[in-house]
Amino acid sequence: MTLTDPRRTAPTSSPASTAPAARSSELRAWVDQVAALTRPDRIVWCDGSAAERHALTKQLLDEGKLIRLNGEYRPGSYLARSAPDDVARVESRTFICSRDRDDAGPTNNWAEPTAMKAELIEHFAGSMRGRTMYVVPFSMGPVGGRMSKLGVQLTDSGYVVLNMHIMTRVGTPALELIDAGEPWVKALHSVGAPLVDDAGVRHDDVDWPCNPEKYIAHFPETREIWSFGSGYGGNALLGKKSFALRIASVIARDEGWLAEHMLLIRLTNPAGRRFHLAAAFPSACGKTNLAMLRSTLPGWSVETLGDDIAWLRQGTDGRLWAINPEAGFFGVAPGTAATTNPTAMDTIWGNTIFTNAALTDDGDVWWEGMTSEAPAHLVDWTGADWVPGIGRPAAHPNARFTVAAAQCPSIADDWEAHDGVPLDAIVFGGRRASNVPLVLEARDWAHGVFLGATIASEQTAAAEGAVGELRRDPFAMLPFCGYNMADYWAHWLEVGERLGASAPAMFQVNWFRKGADGRFLWPGFGDNVRVLKWIAERLEGAAAAQASPLGLVPAEGALDLDGLDVSADDLRTLFAIDSGSWLAEAELTEEYFASFGDRVPLELQTQLAALRTRLGSR
Repeated sequence: MTLTDPRRTAPTSSPASTAPAARSSELRAWVDQVAALTRPDRIVWCDGSAAERHALTKQLLDEGKLIRLNGEYRPGSYLARSAPDDVARVESRTFICSRDRDDAGPTNNWAEPTAMKAELIEHFAGSMRGRTMYVVPFSMGPVGGRMSKLGVQLTDSGYVVLNMHIMTRVGTPALELIDAGEPWVKALHSVGAPLVDDAGVRHDDVDWPCNPEKYIAHFPETREIWSFGSGYGGNALLGKKSFALRIASVIARDEGWLAEHMLLIRLTNPAGRRFHLAAAFPSACGKTNLAMLRSTLPGWSVETLGDDIAWLRQGTDGRLWAINPEAGFFGVAPGTAATTNPTAMDTIWGNTIFTNAALTDDGDVWWEGMTSEAPAHLVDWTGADWVPGIGRPAAHPNARFTVAAAQCPSIADDWEAHDGVPLDAIVFGGRRASNVPLVLEARDWAHGVFLGATIASEQTAAAEGAVGELRRDPFAMLPFCGYNMADYWAHWLEVGERLGASAPAMFQVNWFRKGADGRFLWPGFGDNVRVLKWIAERLEGAAAAQASPLGLVPAEGALDLDGLDVSADDLRTLFAIDSGSWLAEAELTEEYFASFGDRVPLELQTQLAALRTRLGSR
């Protein structure tokens, strides 16, 4: 589809451009088409340099879009405040525009691609008037890596460019690979707030430009992303959820690998043996805590390889290898503290962009949970005065920090290895107050896929909906799978068939189980290493397990509880399996599978029947 402005009645002069002399003809043509549609004042081609980042930071400070934090407390760091209606991913306005509606499936919002592009063209027409359009070439994964992919984002948001500098490998090296003919993903973004109206009148800018109407549209067959109206996080940083998961999951399906919403860690035991684990957790369910875990067990250590996304591909040795395609962390701030995640707090000591945190009187940031007591006075995330007891949070519940992964104290020395690391285990988790045991091991790959496909977790502030509401979140990919979820499960089963005996083991964990009195029964945080230790010892064949209807659980005495204040009653509850509750959950699973029609793999239906049999169903 040709990109033309339907409201353009007369030719205008071409925008000033910093385009290098020799560039991909396809890329140049696309940039020219988008510029003709959106009509920016100028075009800046980003080179990824420190000088570029410095100049853009200064510009945003001058424009009032960033607030410089106190350099004594938080050097090189800044605070941004979003508009109140632009604070999180907008799943209701996120679309998968596959040619066939069934390819999107019932868990995605589908739109016919030609109609959606026509609708979007109406919105993008003139959307960058008075603004700069930035051309942001980037690599997901180390530049030139065997598992890496390339993209180019066009955006009129300087905030987005600064965050892309942190979250991806932006710059000339990525552009050179595109020039050499490597495939790349087109990512078009506008905040939808032109500074010049249809009559040619210029208006003042605002601190956080956005548009009440928002779209995040993905075109899987043509590998395109069109995002309009939002300047926030996963809606606008198109290398993140949009590329690295929604589009990459389709590429992975077509090429035979996996693009997953998973953290990536290395666990090392006292003997020096390394274990690599990928873990799928919904947002704000302990992912960052696990990715940056500080072990409480002597001799056991955890290194960070990635906190949110992992790409998994079979290596020449037959094993499954994984990379973290991102270069930074876009973490949830509220609840992050020296007591809950000291590594994260040490990571954001400086050189960090904070969004929607509160501002202290001495120029630092604060959020709920950061300290045991709130400061006596703050400026909240909306810019209003705040005091304890005022009746509203000081920081938005989805306030964020953006920081380079290389700055994390626990980052592994080889976290950017081009071939990644070989996976020993895959772990599924979520936030469940009941039913799900502390840890269990899948019987085999197909059973593990069933565990991943049937995960349910309590809703978080990172997405739309009622906080605390239970929703199915298969593989923690519900908002991020770029095609039919049932086909995605089938793809996982196919990958397992190819891996055969080389496939990593699969486990499920639940740090959040509560007793009848509402207490968390497991201490969590650094003591989660005790569960990881059992997983590692299972991989070595050194830890005992016993069968349960749900999978293999630690045998009595197999879980290291030395020095831990967990009573025998609490331990029993942590692993209690109520057949009646699980049979009721099996009914819900059957209903859930039925929503996908006949696309659900037969193997998963077989797993459900086997679960009912083990639970004693007649």
